[in-house]
Formats: sequence, structure tokens, C-alpha cells
Amino acid sequence: MRHLNYNHLLYFWTVAREGSIARATDSLHLTPQTISGQLKLLEEAIGEALFNRVGRGLVLTETGHLVYQYADEIFTLGAELSSRVKTGRVVIPAVLTVGIVNAIPKLIAYRILQPALDSELPIRLECREGSLESLLGELAVHRLDLILSDCSIPGGLNVKAFNHALGASNIVLYGTPELASRYAGGFPASLDRAPMLLPIRDNPIRRGLEDWFDQHDINPTIVAEFEDSALMKAFGAAGSGLFPVPAATSREVEKMYQVKPLGEPLPVSENYFAISPDRKLRHPAVKRIIDTSRELIFD
Repeated sequence: MRHLNYNHLLYFWTVAREGSIARATDSLHLTPQTISGQLKLLEEAIGEALFNRVGRGLVLTETGHLVYQYADEIFTLGAELSSRVKTGRVVIPAVLTVGIVNAIPKLIAYRILQPALDSELPIRLECREGSLESLLGELAVHRLDLILSDCSIPGGLNVKAFNHALGASNIVLYGTPELASRYAGGFPASLDRAPMLLPIRDNPIRRGLEDWFDQHDINPTIVAEFEDSALMKAFGAAGSGLFPVPAATSREVEKMYQVKPLGEPLPVSENYFAISPDRKLRHPAVKRIIDTSRELIFD
């Protein structure tokens, strides 16, 4: 490969980011046939395939991952060079695209990600929500730089990704001042038949709480189940029932929702993980997020 055709590399980089040739056509304003032809020329120059076709989409090969990493750095530096020449300083913010698992409390996600915006480097944060499985698919095709999850990567999934444990927070039960006063006496036995708002059944907190209820022979009245923790807090603030909150966000929850805790934190915890596509953290904002979370938020 004596000479690199940067147009071919740009087409490849765009397809890799978009996940398909069809999506890349809108960005590049080229026909699918033109993009396919240019990709084929790049693969011939490199001597190896860059994509595998899976269903209607394209997935990067091992060589494709390597070429993508270099292409990403090349075009980021190109944007910085253009900005430097035009303005005398770098004003192009680095984009950090983060997938957040639905079950992660919004306040926790905010506290984990906020340090990225405090960095000396200009950062534009893009946040997407979804299930862990769907977000891992996005990570695999480099549409995400990082995933925030309440569990590690499930076994059996053929995804090249790496877990970075951030920490854990014990759970506290909250309710309106009236409900907290009513059920505080004789805690935790007082929770038997108490109205309860809980996460859906496949949530790790839900499983931990049910085990704790069984240990104390408690049978709460489950009023509602939620996938979105913010919606659960809204119902809790309206007095629909007691609800679990990570202790790491207790101050914010008490202030925002005007609710009170029942007793001490329970021996039930929610764990938090950052999931990256590479073992070595390349994006400086990702490294800052992980280090700050471990040292300050969950210490």
C-alpha cells in the first residue's frame, strides 16, 4: 500500500460511523454504487476485508477496527488543523457519544458524565438511551464511545467490549413525608403490605430488594413497576408509594422531590459500569469520567 487515498478512507470512515452504506449516502451525498466501489478499492489497496455483512448492516472486521481507529484520529486532526488555520485556535469540540442503559438513574448518569464537560478539552456530549443489548450493538459498530450500565457485559454475547467497574451505591427507601412517617416506626417490619413502587423484574435492584424482603418476611403491596427510574420517582413524589433510591443521589432526590428516607441504607446495592470498545482507554474524556467516578462519586 504505497499511497493512501484519503477520499476512500473518508468513505470508509463514514460508513463505519453510520453503520451502513445507505445511511452514509445521505452524509456524503453520493450514490450507494459509488461508495461501494470506493470501499472495494480501499480493501484491495489494504489487501483485507474491512466489513462483514450481517443481515442488512455492516460490521467491522478486526482489520476494519484498526483502520477505523486511525481514520478517526486522522479526520479529527484534520478538523483541528482547519480550525487552527482559520481562527488561530482549536474550536472544534471532540464528540463523546455515550449510551445509557434505561435503568441507570438520571442523576447518577449526570454525576458520572459531568466531569467530561469540565475538561480543558472542548467536548460535545451526545447521550442515547436503550437496553444494554441494543447499546452493545451500537458500540460494536463504533456509533458509541462508551456505555453506562448497571451490570457488566452478559456472558455469551459475541461483542468485543470491556467492563470498567465504577463503584456501587446502597439503596435507601423513600416516600412522601406522610408515607415516611407512617411506615418509619418498626422498620423494616412496618413495610409488610406497604405500597411499593419498584423497578421492573429484570432490574438488579428489583432482584436484590425481593431477596431482602424474603429475608425479613415482608410482603409489600406492589402498586406499580417501572423501567424508567425518573418516572418511578415522579409517582413516588405524588404519594403513590415508597420507592428505592441509590444513596449516592439522596441529597438531590430529597431536594427535587420533597421526600423523606425510611431508616438506614439497605444491604442492597446498585453497581455501575462503564463499557468501552477497547481495553485501553483512548478517548481522554472517557478516562476522566472513569477516574473521577471511582475517586469522588463512589469512593
